[in-house]
Amino acid sequence: IGPENLLLASKCKNAAVKLADFGLAIEVQGDQQAWFGFAGTPGYLSPEVLRKEAYGKPVDIWACGVILYILLVGYPPFWDEDQHKLYQQIKAGAYDFPSPEWDTVTPEAKNLINQMLTINPAKRITAQEALKHPWVCQRSTVASMMHRQETVECLKKFNARRKLKVSSSHTFVLFVSLSTSLSLFSPLSHMCHAPPPAPVLPPLQEPQTTVIHNPVDGTKVYAIQDALAFSLYCHSSPLIHPRKQEIIKITEQLIEAINNGDFEAYAKICDSGLTSFEPEALGNLVEGMDFHRFYFENQQQTNPHHHLEPHVHLIGEDAACIAYIRLTQYVDGQGRPRSSQSEETRVWQRRDSKWQNIHFHCSGAPAAPLQ
Repeated sequence: IGPENLLLASKCKNAAVKLADFGLAIEVQGDQQAWFGFAGTPGYLSPEVLRKEAYGKPVDIWACGVILYILLVGYPPFWDEDQHKLYQQIKAGAYDFPSPEWDTVTPEAKNLINQMLTINPAKRITAQEALKHPWVCQRSTVASMMHRQETVECLKKFNARRKLKVSSSHTFVLFVSLSTSLSLFSPLSHMCHAPPPAPVLPPLQEPQTTVIHNPVDGTKVYAIQDALAFSLYCHSSPLIHPRKQEIIKITEQLIEAINNGDFEAYAKICDSGLTSFEPEALGNLVEGMDFHRFYFENQQQTNPHHHLEPHVHLIGEDAACIAYIRLTQYVDGQGRPRSSQSEETRVWQRRDSKWQNIHFHCSGAPAAPLQ
């Protein structure tokens, strides 16, 4: 759950709050816990998800604690430009209530946040308990009635900082992509060309999505610096069919498992009899997971993978395929930054309400470090 999932039913005062975007929500019974995959928006992920442990309803309480923190002061409890450092903060529960913003927040509000942001999910406050917390059920006497104008200003600054990061990423990635496309399609690629102005993007909750280029037909192509941010953008678009959103999201989870070198998570998303054509197999049809396990177990480092222009085709109610370009950044043996590109198609089948990858086809040079 993130702030973008919370909507007001209308602009009227005291409008009902609606919870939106159940694209890949997991329905759990009682206190059921299991590993459902690595999914969510980075700043709102709970420690147990980052540790790849079994999780359940407490992950939503953690996310609500992050949202409550933001709504009170206008900035998040966990923040770092480096996503790895951000995850370390979350796993350690490293947040505080700095002055001067928190000086006017009641102790009851801070207490509720502390209980919601408890690292151990077994000790984290439940939804039922949170509703009985004094800050909630006795808000007329406990909650501060002051207008938090400074919080509004902090929110504006925080959003402005994120948008600035997006703009900087646009400029860099646009130039790199333009250079690549010119070398592929233009006989004059050795000449210097000025990149066209970057198109305007809708505001994002996480600043990792960048426009690569605008093809002749005007279709926007996005390079996804972070799989979760891409899912967020796609889920927020009303133009994408809900089931197509599911396919995009589950594909992002699969790529995330590859990025993390997590074979266990990868194997759960794939059918045990997965078939594939890929450059590493030298033209042979590969069946099963052992071939892929070798690359997971022997990869030397994690390299960023980016998606370009995913297209989803629905095949009935329980099948679909997605085609996209994967751009992989890596450092070669001489320490020079390089990129490799592959064109991929994945076929998905839904079994027992779960999507599984049953086949994929990859063309291009062998990727670094693995498929």
